Amino acid sequence: MLPFYDIIVVGAGHAGCEAAAAAANLGSRVLLITIDMSKIAQMSCNPAMGGIAKGQIIKEIDALGGYSAIVTDKSMIQFRMLNRSKGPAMWSPRAQCDRMKFSEEWRKVLEGIPQLDMFQDTVSELIIEGKEIKGVVTDLGFRFFSKVVILTNGTFLNGLMHVGQKKVEGGRISEPSSYGLTEQLKKNGFVSGRMKTGTPARIDGRSIDFSKLDEQKGDELPQNFSFLHTEQILKNQRSCFITYTNKDVHDKLKTGFDDSPMFDGTIKSIGPRYCPSIETKLITFADKDKHQLFLEPEGKETIEYYINGFSSSLPWDVQLAAIHKIKGLENARIFRPGYAIEYDYFDPTQINHTLETKLISNLYFAGQINGTTGYEEAAAQGLMAGINSHLKLLNKNEFLLSRDDAYIGVLIDDLVTKGVDEPYRMFTSRAEYRILLRQDNADLRLTERAHNLGLASEKRFENYLYKKEKIEQIVDFVKNKSVKPETVNEKLVELKTSPIKQSGKLINLILRPQVNIFDLYQVVPDFKKMVDQISFNTNNILEAAETAMKYSGYIQREQQIANKLKRLENVKLNTELDYNRFLSISTEARQKLNRIKPKTIGQALRISGISPSDINVLLVAMGR
Repeated sequence: MLPFYDIIVVGAGHAGCEAAAAAANLGSRVLLITIDMSKIAQMSCNPAMGGIAKGQIIKEIDALGGYSAIVTDKSMIQFRMLNRSKGPAMWSPRAQCDRMKFSEEWRKVLEGIPQLDMFQDTVSELIIEGKEIKGVVTDLGFRFFSKVVILTNGTFLNGLMHVGQKKVEGGRISEPSSYGLTEQLKKNGFVSGRMKTGTPARIDGRSIDFSKLDEQKGDELPQNFSFLHTEQILKNQRSCFITYTNKDVHDKLKTGFDDSPMFDGTIKSIGPRYCPSIETKLITFADKDKHQLFLEPEGKETIEYYINGFSSSLPWDVQLAAIHKIKGLENARIFRPGYAIEYDYFDPTQINHTLETKLISNLYFAGQINGTTGYEEAAAQGLMAGINSHLKLLNKNEFLLSRDDAYIGVLIDDLVTKGVDEPYRMFTSRAEYRILLRQDNADLRLTERAHNLGLASEKRFENYLYKKEKIEQIVDFVKNKSVKPETVNEKLVELKTSPIKQSGKLINLILRPQVNIFDLYQVVPDFKKMVDQISFNTNNILEAAETAMKYSGYIQREQQIANKLKRLENVKLNTELDYNRFLSISTEARQKLNRIKPKTIGQALRISGISPSDINVLLVAMGR
């Protein structure tokens, strides 16, 4: 083991794993330090990847050469494409995973990267000289030196867990907290805060009466997350199950409120708005007499189940008594109760879009340390921190994604520009250009750029080129192909849409809302011949081609809007500018501009509290 590295990554959660892998694959010598090497990329909460907007992020990570999608495919036990009833901009892939296999597969990935070393210990101190990072010190007294340090500490910074009145120090159940770093960073000028998240009890599946529950099966034709995987991987899926709380459950839960750290003032930190505890739901939605719960298997073979929607920090006996009043769980046994955890985070307006901190050179933050919640958001930040830290060491241009490039671009821009006042979670509604940022075209948007970086493999690049070529061929064929009534009318009648009276272009039929490309390629012989020659990912290619045709007008309009707004991104601002001298700008705007120091007019415009008139003042001052 070397005492000196190019990059040290602290923490082997989802952010740390992607950061370490990306930097090492690009050529940096990397050391990954983690408290417990048996829990690499541990799924601390629900055993699933993807979901609304999160699935798009995993696809983008994959397109850029990351590993989250590959590991998800290898550990997947159920796949569902969410929001199929809506337009393709809203379709979001989600996979239930085998928790233990997920961690095992990530460890195999990391151990297979030659430039990457691992070390089991806790980092308690940073080596800082002046305003530049030089390395880390561990609890065991080891001193490792490096040019860059990436902190991905998750919930471990001064982590404190709560079950009723019981408090346990730790960053995750049975794992110790990390101390020292918050205090040191605060002494160096960083602003820190506290956030909260939680997790539900785990249930013994042998004690569940599944006959009383609604079964939720996976998709009949499960897809893969990774663009590298061209053959269907998932064969035998495991089902999830749905049940509900009721008035008796709610009444039992309320008996524990007096001993709840959520309500007695013990927990003062901010919890996630969009993944609240069950006790928070009872207060916020007091008019509701039931809440939906999902029982999710923790693995392919295990009997352990996760109660999604029942996070709690109530006393364990209250949790158990309430669970016993849920339909199907009357005799349930728990493996462990739910708990809440408080941890430190740092205001993300203190970092640049590269994720490098503004106060300490070559120090990067990624993941929950920036106030986000979710595996996918963390992994995306880790990937970008790994890429940009490596590029900085080589004095190369930074790698940034804009809001119309990727959900990852939206995520990072929101953090850096707007900051957070609660755990940040990605949704499709946060992205202005949802039609451009679909899950099916992440490779078309990002793989060429990743290949130019040297991160996307030749195989990945070849797959991208092949897909791009086939989509263009299909679109061109459909636009120019004429079909006769006798060829398509039987199918059109079957689809309850008007038959045609004379020959016409195939695209006019595909553009009908009742018709999809899969209906027609089967009945048009030369179209079927073309499709049958596609060597892999046929369904995905057809789907992408159809989306490109059906939504072409919307796509073009959205791209035009994005291009117009991008002009403001080209208007650079001096980051040393003192905004206090612009007295015609509101006091709030001057304060926020001085704190965030936006690099462009476009970024300044996205800061909450900055009005168009404030922007006009800046443009006039710049002679525009």
